[in-house]
Amino acid sequence: MKIGILTSGGDSPGMNAAIRAVVRTGIYYGMEMMGIRRGYQGMIEGDIIPLQTTDVSDIIKRGGTILKTSRSKEFMTDAGMQKAYNQLMHHNIEGLVMCGGDGTFRGAVHFFEKYTIPAVGIPCTIDKDIIGSDYTIGFDTAVNTAVEAIDKIKDTAEAHNRIFIIEVMGRDAGYIALYSGIASGAEDILIPEEVTDITEVIDRIDRDERRKKTVHLIVVAEGDDFGGAREVSSKIIEQFPLLDVRTSVLGHIQRGGNPSCADRILASRLGHAAILALKNGNTQVMAGIVNNEVVYTPFKNVVKGCNPISKDMLELIRVLAI
Repeated sequence: MKIGILTSGGDSPGMNAAIRAVVRTGIYYGMEMMGIRRGYQGMIEGDIIPLQTTDVSDIIKRGGTILKTSRSKEFMTDAGMQKAYNQLMHHNIEGLVMCGGDGTFRGAVHFFEKYTIPAVGIPCTIDKDIIGSDYTIGFDTAVNTAVEAIDKIKDTAEAHNRIFIIEVMGRDAGYIALYSGIASGAEDILIPEEVTDITEVIDRIDRDERRKKTVHLIVVAEGDDFGGAREVSSKIIEQFPLLDVRTSVLGHIQRGGNPSCADRILASRLGHAAILALKNGNTQVMAGIVNNEVVYTPFKNVVKGCNPISKDMLELIRVLAI
């Protein structure tokens, strides 16, 4: 078989490790491997190159993606999909491995409704918002990056008796905020999955001030219903004009950097699993890890929603915030 691999949507640490695993596993089983640059847009434009074992040497430790990535609006049109399919046929590609998140798999569902070509997905997104895998490639690294940054911010917050509101990524899912907030000892964690009662946040700050607590740390997911860090900060300043309130938006540092050990291993396992699925005729599925075992979930099920936040984790926030 001639197999194409692409990375699509937002980049995540560990994508290169997944590329490496896919390419080397494919070659091990006698497949010809092709890299599709710039995701679905590169597929449309025929930006396709051969990949050998040496092309993926030493990339396991690198962030980003050697194949580049993009979000392609053209691919979501009938004409764009037709161009993409024509390019695959022109290059004699008989199977696909797609590394990406929710948008990538939604695109796959629409594409494979029209065209029949074996394909397997690998969940690569820092948001951990994909059904079918306990963890997604890039999440562990992003959370550790956020925790490291928050720890440093907390040092200066304690030195100056400041309230700090820190915004992390998470437009639709609050896992980065949840994990990094708990790990850094935040007093409040605001996530999209829960309706934010700003009055409760204000009350906790008031209580901490009366207890002479020197620092109050709030971690906010960018998709929280009340708004990001600046909106929360404005409300707190309105209520406590004499307090020293600062905001920090971590932004895209969460996407970059060398992948953690956990992400490298996860990417290696899933890259290997993706090729095995194609080899065994198990297609139109995403490879994931559930309870430390490889599982395959149909694309149509993957895009139906995201893993719900555990009630135990939500209770943990409330208990540890006292």
